[in-house]
Amino acid sequence: MKTGNSTMAAQHINSHRQLAQELLKRVTSQTIVSADEPLAKRTTLRVGGPADLYIEPASEEDLKRSLNFIQEHELALFVMGRGSNLLVKDSGVRGAVICLSQSGFSNIEVNGNKLKCGAGAKLRAVATEARRHSLAGLEFLEGIPGTVGGGLRMNAGAMGGAMFDAVESVRVIDYRGVITELATREIQVEYRKCTTLKRAIALGAVLRAEPGDKTAIEKRMKECSQKRWTSQPSAPSAGCIFKNPASIPAGRLIDELGLKGARIGGAYVSSEHGNFIVNDGTASASDLLELIQKIRDQARNSRMILSGKTGQTRTRRGAEQLNSSSRWNHSAPRPLFALCGSSRNGKEAVWQVR
Repeated sequence: MKTGNSTMAAQHINSHRQLAQELLKRVTSQTIVSADEPLAKRTTLRVGGPADLYIEPASEEDLKRSLNFIQEHELALFVMGRGSNLLVKDSGVRGAVICLSQSGFSNIEVNGNKLKCGAGAKLRAVATEARRHSLAGLEFLEGIPGTVGGGLRMNAGAMGGAMFDAVESVRVIDYRGVITELATREIQVEYRKCTTLKRAIALGAVLRAEPGDKTAIEKRMKECSQKRWTSQPSAPSAGCIFKNPASIPAGRLIDELGLKGARIGGAYVSSEHGNFIVNDGTASASDLLELIQKIRDQARNSRMILSGKTGQTRTRRGAEQLNSSSRWNHSAPRPLFALCGSSRNGKEAVWQVR
């Protein structure tokens, strides 16, 4: 039986390599394409298996060619940002993973009180560039360790601010390669969720800011940074795990349930912040998923706070909701983390759980 499994695994690896070699013939030499690419090193949680096909397009044209290739070969598609809110299952991601991290997608241009930002630009870099031009209102981005694209996909927020509070328009590409500029009013946005970007990939956005005093802006950014580093663990994590129920912050709820320090394998609930699960360096994705489910079960049993199997919460007789805060890849048995995710033909390659 082991010999049969080994033979099948070898066949899959060869198939992935053939796909990578074929795609490399269609894109420019600057585009990165690899088969069976380990994703653990590309996430802040440092767990997870490989992607069948990993792509970093060098340009929009190469992105279009990659999308055409993915459709042609009927591959599932997952688009990742900086990996700071992503949990990849131990078995990895089936299909293709696209990451818009190359310089062609990371530009930040300032024009008056607006910033035109590529999807691959780091949110902290956006906040820094706004400060450099004495533009206020984006200081909260300093505390979010993600990219513009990822921030848009989940309407990321911190320190009382949220991504779409500052968005004027978003430039997107659909899975056929058609590019469109969408005004905010045309985009479906909720708390920690942008439904529109389930069906398209963000290429960039125009953000609004207000003229401000540079010293005051610097002070607010330092306050955001200090609050983040003094209230959150430094060990590998994916940020806050759970969306806050209506009546109590998730971190406080977990603390009251006596779950700070709870551990499964190499994953444990941070003693510094109850809404963080961290990796001690030995955790697997399965450890994290099991610990998350343990927290959900205890919240349900002790407080009647429920969550659905695929992240769709259900409330019974006044029970509240406790959902995971990020998303995860389609091959996992239960929903969890991710920053930016989309899928071919509208079928989710990641599950929204927060």
